[in-house]
Amino acid sequence: MTARQAPSRAWPRGLAGRLLAGQTIVLLAGALTAGLVATLVGPPIFHDHLLQSGHRENSPELAHIEMAYRDASLISVGGALLISLLAATAVSWFLTRRLRDPLNQITGAARELSRGHYGTRVPSMGAGTELETLADTFNDMAARLEGVEDTRRRMLSDLAHELRTPIATLSAYHEGLHDGVAQLGPESRTALAEQTGRLARLADDIDEVSTAEEGRLGLDRQDIPLTTLLWAAHEGMRDHYADKGVNLVVDTDAIAGLHVTVDRNRIGQVLTNLLSNALRHTPVGGTVTIVGGRADREATITVADNGEGLTTEQLAHAFERFYRGDSARTRDRTGSGIGLTISKAIVDAHGGSLTADSPGLGQGASFTITLGLA
Repeated sequence: MTARQAPSRAWPRGLAGRLLAGQTIVLLAGALTAGLVATLVGPPIFHDHLLQSGHRENSPELAHIEMAYRDASLISVGGALLISLLAATAVSWFLTRRLRDPLNQITGAARELSRGHYGTRVPSMGAGTELETLADTFNDMAARLEGVEDTRRRMLSDLAHELRTPIATLSAYHEGLHDGVAQLGPESRTALAEQTGRLARLADDIDEVSTAEEGRLGLDRQDIPLTTLLWAAHEGMRDHYADKGVNLVVDTDAIAGLHVTVDRNRIGQVLTNLLSNALRHTPVGGTVTIVGGRADREATITVADNGEGLTTEQLAHAFERFYRGDSARTRDRTGSGIGLTISKAIVDAHGGSLTADSPGLGQGASFTITLGLA
């Protein structure tokens, strides 16, 4: 163990030591090269020039001049090496001072982040473009992690809320039946079945959205006319809209002949979720429109309503699990609250996108699916 660790001890560990060691190696290589040239190449050339200038081959002054040349060369190279080493030391010290504090700040922030302190940020350091870019990237990562953590906490809180109501209902009926206060009649059976079904739907929806977001969603892709998808969604929701008194309109004028390669059942599920969501937030006498369109090599499907609308904050969180808006958009208590999350995950699995838009409360909302053309 000691023999293997010895090389790491010999090598400078600090940034200043590494910079100085690197510059010293370069300087020594240059000095060695200059010394070899001055010793092996310079004297013969200098000797030839002396002979050409009229000096005799074995004259005493010739030997003296050549010795002076060698001494001057060695002194020059040695002095230059010493000055270069001093300059390298000064540069290493300066660069280390410039780099050490910013790197220590980033290291400290990373350590705090690893401890779960997601509000940690690296301040502006003025240490150069590269380190500023690193600090900005770190802050972006920390902000994303903080957002994920906030979403996780809110999701767990809302999940607990979703579970609390059916569990409380089941527990109350259980105690009532046990104490003889309630009887297991048709009404009790219906209530118990509704709450049990609600728990089952919640579990299935959570499993489905997790499967889709993790890329484990199996897709049976087929070449489908876009108009077929829109009219199938219309037929599936027509009776529900009629029961509430909301108009459902389909516009396929711009998509005649367009095909998409999708899993028909999954995209049908997305459209059903969007239409159910629009119906839930559109008053009696309102209108929901399914519009097909084309943008370059992509097909679009927009579900638009003239109902309650969305605020800017609600738009930013529309596809988060269990997100609760204000009372104006309280969701139907029969749903699990993650229909839009599942829809976005399914569209993402197709390589498309799902976006939401709304001018504001009371001005309706629209959800747009974008899919690649076949």
